[in-house]
Amino acid sequence: MNPPVNIVSDPAITRRRLVFAVLSLITALLMLYLVHQTLAANTPLVVRIVLLTLFALTLPWMVVGFWNAIIGLVLCQCFKDPNTLVLPASMQMSDSAPLTHSTAILLCIRNESSARLIRNLQVMLDGLVNDRIAAHFHVYVLSDTNDPTIATEEQASFAALRFEWSERIEITYRCRDNNRGYKAGNIADFCQRWGKDHDFALVLDADSFMASSAMARLVRMMQANPRLGILQGLVIGLPSSSAFTRLFQYGMRLGMRSYTMGSAWWQADCGPYWGHNALIRLAPFIAHCDLPTLQSRTGEAKTILSHDLLEAILMRRAGYEVRIYPSEDASWEENPPTLTEYIRRDLRWCEGNLQYVHLLGLKNLQPVNRMQLVLAIAMFFGSPAWISLILICTIAIGMSTTPSALVDMGALATLLLATLVMWYLPKIAGALDVLLRTPESKRFGGRWRFSFSLFLEMLFSLLMTPIAWLNHTLFILGLAFGKKGGWTAQTRDDHSVSVAQALVQCWPHTLLGLVLTGLLYFSHPETLVYGLLFFGGLLFSIPLLVLTSQPWLGRFMIRHQLVSLPEEITPPAVLLPLQLSTLEVKVARAHNS
Repeated sequence: MNPPVNIVSDPAITRRRLVFAVLSLITALLMLYLVHQTLAANTPLVVRIVLLTLFALTLPWMVVGFWNAIIGLVLCQCFKDPNTLVLPASMQMSDSAPLTHSTAILLCIRNESSARLIRNLQVMLDGLVNDRIAAHFHVYVLSDTNDPTIATEEQASFAALRFEWSERIEITYRCRDNNRGYKAGNIADFCQRWGKDHDFALVLDADSFMASSAMARLVRMMQANPRLGILQGLVIGLPSSSAFTRLFQYGMRLGMRSYTMGSAWWQADCGPYWGHNALIRLAPFIAHCDLPTLQSRTGEAKTILSHDLLEAILMRRAGYEVRIYPSEDASWEENPPTLTEYIRRDLRWCEGNLQYVHLLGLKNLQPVNRMQLVLAIAMFFGSPAWISLILICTIAIGMSTTPSALVDMGALATLLLATLVMWYLPKIAGALDVLLRTPESKRFGGRWRFSFSLFLEMLFSLLMTPIAWLNHTLFILGLAFGKKGGWTAQTRDDHSVSVAQALVQCWPHTLLGLVLTGLLYFSHPETLVYGLLFFGGLLFSIPLLVLTSQPWLGRFMIRHQLVSLPEEITPPAVLLPLQLSTLEVKVARAHNS
């Protein structure tokens, strides 16, 4: 193992972080001042302090996203290759450099469809073999499956796969007897058994897909930089036939473009690790990235759910860099097919991030890493703050003789506009990056189609955001009263959600939305439009959940190329063997024409 290196601060990176911190702090203070100016002069001091405190809790994630997006947009628009500004020279190497290290590909699964897994894996294996680099890779299928029927199918399917590829690439299948430690425990078990046999490990989730060129690029970068401990690839969504997925990942794709580049500019060697589609250097990972065990209030041991950020922080503490390659690079994932499945995954992340409260005192952390823990916590603590602000403000307006007695209406309009712009700026910046470059616009189907798709996604996002806020709020309250979360399996196949199922899940959202709407409508109806901007999604949560799960809507979007990703407009050759239904429609049309 290469010995840990001393962490020496790069003066240029230090200056960038100082600039970013100053800009963020000034922006947060200006927003708080705007709130202060919005409140009427006779607002009681206690109420003023409560409202300012709640709003302050919403600001960290919003302000950081705002400046990440602005910086990233400037870099993408003003420089031909902004990667040269955010990556060290050693990582800006030729794609023809030979592979000299052994890499384990870790496919982490639990109770998944073997057919779907093998479909993706077959194509990845074929790419490695065709590129004549398969000898440098060894595939490990690390199963935590505890369903006997699925486990039996898994064993037979991967035994057949191993036999089929036995003369071309090494494949090892292992199924654990327990699910201890969830995914982190699964990888830890691999490290104990086989970690010494390989230099690097490429971590994949069950829904991951990477082209062999993307895998090789990460390996070449890590070979060239012995200080590099974790290298995260930028992950984008696979084309989907689900209306929910199409809307969700369209916004995510736009938001990631400038946001990731901006964050890489100042985070630099303290970058992110998202737990999949990333390369890790095994020796320091094994030596330094063991996760601590948390204890519940009853003394029961608790597993850390959001292991990825913590592993990145421990790797950096050991003296190794953690970086992201902030460009789209043939590295994909499948996103949840319905709002129900998205909520399931989101609440697991919520519980995992809140566990970081117990880790803020870890010793010898870099200041940036400690701030990352705080931001990860604030990401979800901001939701109860938003719900509290909505409740307090709506009730106060409903009980007042006139809204102008509570707030300065001109300042309120400015505050609401500034808040919405800041909240959605990562997507706005990504959209501007597309619209300002003709080749990029064509990749998304042209400026008019892109603009209409953007409008649909922004409307969807405006409705979905308060639903997520209330989900987080109710979940956090449940955890406070002893409710247990954990790690549950995902349903990855497209499926529709009935009205009855949506009602069971979203009746609290609908009820709260009706109460808030009624309160404003029957007291001061002119304020309802402002309120709906922030809680309208609660009112329409049931129809949103049902509608975005309907197969006919997904087919309609595909037919008219609405919220279509570039891979759907012009399907890349590497995705065609996956036989995705979305791309098959496009290919069939091209063949017929």
